[in-house]
Amino acid sequence: MAAAGGGRWEVVRRGRRPAGGSGGRRAAGEANAGRVPALAPPGGTAGGGPEPGPEKAAKRPGREAAAEQAARRQHGGRSGRKAAADGGPKPGRFRSLEEALRALDVADLQKELDKSQSMFPENPSVWVKDLAGYLNYKLQAPKSDPALSQHAHDYPYCLVNKELRNIIKSLLGKSSSVLELFFDHCIYTMLQELDKTPGESLHGYRICIQAVLLDRPKIATANLGKYLELLRSHQNRPAKCLTILWALGQAGFTDLAEGLRVWLGVMLPVLGIKALSPYAVAYLDRLLMMHPNLTKGFGMIGPKDFFPLLDFAFMPNNSLSPSLQEQLRRLYPRLKVLALGARPEATLHTYFPSFLSRATPSCPPAMRKELLASMSQCLSVDPLSFSVWRQLYTKHLSQSSLLLNHLLESWDNGSRKVRQSLQETVRSFKVTNEELAARGPGSEQDVAACDAACKVLLQKMKGGGFPWSRLLLIGLVFAIGFLLHDVRTHGSLQASTSARVLRSSGILSASQQAWHKASHYSLEGYRWLESTLPACCSRGAAVLQPALQLLWAKTAELALRVSELCSSHLSWARDHLPWLLEWLQSRVPEAVLHFAECVRELLLFLLQSCLLPLLEHGAAALQRGWEHCLDACHGEVSWDCLRAQLTSLTYSSWAYLQNTTLAVTNWASAMISGH
Repeated sequence: MAAAGGGRWEVVRRGRRPAGGSGGRRAAGEANAGRVPALAPPGGTAGGGPEPGPEKAAKRPGREAAAEQAARRQHGGRSGRKAAADGGPKPGRFRSLEEALRALDVADLQKELDKSQSMFPENPSVWVKDLAGYLNYKLQAPKSDPALSQHAHDYPYCLVNKELRNIIKSLLGKSSSVLELFFDHCIYTMLQELDKTPGESLHGYRICIQAVLLDRPKIATANLGKYLELLRSHQNRPAKCLTILWALGQAGFTDLAEGLRVWLGVMLPVLGIKALSPYAVAYLDRLLMMHPNLTKGFGMIGPKDFFPLLDFAFMPNNSLSPSLQEQLRRLYPRLKVLALGARPEATLHTYFPSFLSRATPSCPPAMRKELLASMSQCLSVDPLSFSVWRQLYTKHLSQSSLLLNHLLESWDNGSRKVRQSLQETVRSFKVTNEELAARGPGSEQDVAACDAACKVLLQKMKGGGFPWSRLLLIGLVFAIGFLLHDVRTHGSLQASTSARVLRSSGILSASQQAWHKASHYSLEGYRWLESTLPACCSRGAAVLQPALQLLWAKTAELALRVSELCSSHLSWARDHLPWLLEWLQSRVPEAVLHFAECVRELLLFLLQSCLLPLLEHGAAALQRGWEHCLDACHGEVSWDCLRAQLTSLTYSSWAYLQNTTLAVTNWASAMISGH
């Protein structure tokens, strides 16, 4: 069968060519599912006949294929005549894709899909191809550039209304077993349309690709090697290459890991191609911008992928333009985080050899700065990097001299642990330098530079500031130990040598006088407070009582208002809580729910074992205090009675503090005087 003019389907007979025509409806499935588009993947046979393409697994035995072909002719003829009778819009009629989607008859689409499913109930490949062909025929709008660079990342699927989305999702759900073949079919059909002049717009196939990868992003990465070969075979056709890259890249907007897998598998190998590099860098920028949480991409970038990116970002005169190189350099810090992963302390030593080999004296300044900073990070975070450096030292003398001088310049910023490991490494380098110098001429200049840097580093390690803090600590420990030994030797503090020295020097009498003065002034302050505090409290109570009563009334009104508002919000939350719980259970991972359950159990434990007993004790204390106040006021609480009780409590507190102070003073005097 072949598409004929006016949207009809005609039977292709042996020895005859199909009737000509332009722009007929491309019904999605061929009768024999083994036939593929004329543009075959790499490894296929030349020409337009059957070949082992992505759909070869769907071939049927002869009788079944013949029966299906006959039914397909009848079905195709009816649908084609109906489309012609309806006088549907010709391709290019609509001024925009939005207008074409508004004019799409969803009921007619559903009718065509139901008819396809009833005629081919065991062949879901035909259903999805009918869907793609119908959408692509009906959505004929002005073409966009192959990469859709002027639109949002989810264009054109973002323009699809809810009803059409539900139809597409429902059909794809019924056809889950053939979605990988359907994805291949859409890509190859789009490439075939690009060979035609003028050719149809590809919005329908793009919508189907986005709908498939929205729920099944791994389909795009199932066979990246095949698409890389396809890209290389069409290297001189940028439109086809960008179409392939766009289709594969849709997986990344759902899953960061799949997006990185696509980028590393098919976009990084073509990064040096002038026509494809802008899209590859722009896609990586958009991918990392859409997924700010980089933890989901850990483990995707290894050393063999990371260092080509480093070279592209920092090496001058490569195949990237300066603007693209600058854009890639801005993305480099996030790519580095992805490469080092969740545990850089366990992986950085694997990156150290490549960092070291690139840090030559002739490398560009920006790259040298990044390499030296990265190697310093390796040494400070992953201790195994020192042993790797010692193994590579003799083969990378010039690079090692640069790193040694960099460590010397940043000496003040290093930690003590790094300095200790560095000291052992520099000493081994010192021995190696002597051995290399004894062998005779060779890399004398590099050995001399390394030896000079090692000498300065060793001097830095031996030197350092005066350890005042350590000295003070040792002196304090020594003084305490001497005092304890002196008291134990003489039997008491009074008879000790330390006490005699304090008396003879006058320090003991001066300290006693200072203590007596402090006690005297404390007692005077207490007496002043005792005489003035009651009068101040009564005066303050007289002044503040009306304002406090008004504040109490306003607080009660506010509490009543807040309780009313909270009750309304609580009732709303109670009504919507089941829906919210269902939504959270569908969106939140199981581990987060388990963590939340543990937190809830912990809070319940704290509430039952700590907070509630504390509140009970507080309530009991308040009850006892209130009962004591009632007893003291003879059953009638008044402001004068409360003032008297407050004055009594203050006096007793001060008395207790004074008695305690005197007791401590007497004990200290007795210890000093020996009485």
